[in-house]
Amino acid sequence: MPVNSNEDSRRSFISKFAKGVVGASLLPSILTAADKKRNIESLSRLREKYSANDQIQIALIGAGGMGTADANTAITVPGVKLIAACDLYDGRLADAKKKWGNDIYTTRNYQEILDRKDIDAVIIAVPDFWHKDISVAAMNKGKSVYCEKPMVHDITEGPAVVEAQQRNGKVVYQVGSQGMSSLGNEKARQLLKDGAIGKLNYAEGFWARMSPTGAWQYPIPADASTKTVDWEAYLKNAPKRDFDPLRFFRWRNYKDYGTGVSGDLFVHLFSSLHLVTGSLGPNKVMATGGLRYWKDGREVPDVMLGMFDYPETAIHPAFNLSLRVNFVDGTGGTNYLRMVGSEGSMTVEWDKVTLYRNNVHVDENDPLAAANAAAANTGKSYAYHRAEILPQEKMEYEAEKGYKGAHFDHFYNLFNAMRTGGKVAENPTFGFRAAAPALLCNESYFENKIIHWDPTNLKVVSKA
Repeated sequence: MPVNSNEDSRRSFISKFAKGVVGASLLPSILTAADKKRNIESLSRLREKYSANDQIQIALIGAGGMGTADANTAITVPGVKLIAACDLYDGRLADAKKKWGNDIYTTRNYQEILDRKDIDAVIIAVPDFWHKDISVAAMNKGKSVYCEKPMVHDITEGPAVVEAQQRNGKVVYQVGSQGMSSLGNEKARQLLKDGAIGKLNYAEGFWARMSPTGAWQYPIPADASTKTVDWEAYLKNAPKRDFDPLRFFRWRNYKDYGTGVSGDLFVHLFSSLHLVTGSLGPNKVMATGGLRYWKDGREVPDVMLGMFDYPETAIHPAFNLSLRVNFVDGTGGTNYLRMVGSEGSMTVEWDKVTLYRNNVHVDENDPLAAANAAAANTGKSYAYHRAEILPQEKMEYEAEKGYKGAHFDHFYNLFNAMRTGGKVAENPTFGFRAAAPALLCNESYFENKIIHWDPTNLKVVSKA
């Protein structure tokens, strides 16, 4: 039997449930009334203690919506202080002082941030096409880094980030896919390892949005101009063109600066899936989609579907993955990662896991089951009785009230690694393996080709 069949884990998981060790709520015969009503096992970090051994001083590079959210979360970790902010738009620098105090140092030039000796770490929340250069420059200056996902704008940039972190060994680098530090993903990894859904064969993820802001129609400031925006610095690594506020403030819509729905959202799903399964990534990538609704001059699709083949490894069996993003979704906006195995499935969220086990229970006293068994043994015909529809057994794991969330945990992990010399939740190699299939989705879509990828050596094998 293959080592990755999960058979031993599956037997152990079933045994634990039968003994009531993991939870009686999958065995209806021993459920109490309260169990049936609630059927929830909590996830918790409430017992963890957060303390500041020393102060870490950080700076924000890229003070837009995500950067601001990152900084606001980071400074809630004990012992962390924001002392500087950088952005190419003056309005954001003015807002930084309003949000975090007049003593915050502000600048348009990120090199000034990196040259400061009193800054220990930087949050990089700039458009994707600047991720690699600023990350490498920061590490070369001895700064620890929290870089928003995807780690790079193009797969050719990945090795430079990995090499810079390895060369600057004491520097801590974390990619900002918050789900990597979530209770939900940690629980899902444990459940899969324990054989809760049997042998994994399929996974799917979906991310839906239906608002203008969710579809990247970010507001354009009334004072946007070449006087308030350093347009020349913005385009240093991109094709030169006349000032266009849409390309600065709604950068995700354009291939020169962003990575589309795949780089923005698929990468979260890849990160979670790879954490839960231990996978290095797919070896086959296919994508399709289209620009269906947001025809505002953008160059990237608002609906994308991706299909991926994951090869068998010593850690997991071969399985298939399908991912979808829909920016014109009438359901109101949902997202999930669902993993399907031979004996059940689980839906994974950052603060919740819902486990479904197939109902294969046969009552030995059921006369129909006995008649069916007898007929099967004798070959004789028997009367047909219509069977019931049986529900799957369900268990919900939820974070307890007071859980600070994956965003907080991700920053806590970064700062804890800086203080202790420990490991981060998402290092550059993992971040590259999550970014690569997302970026290859774009190549598959725009080139109309199937891409074969080597997830071990991180190289494109062929396109057809």
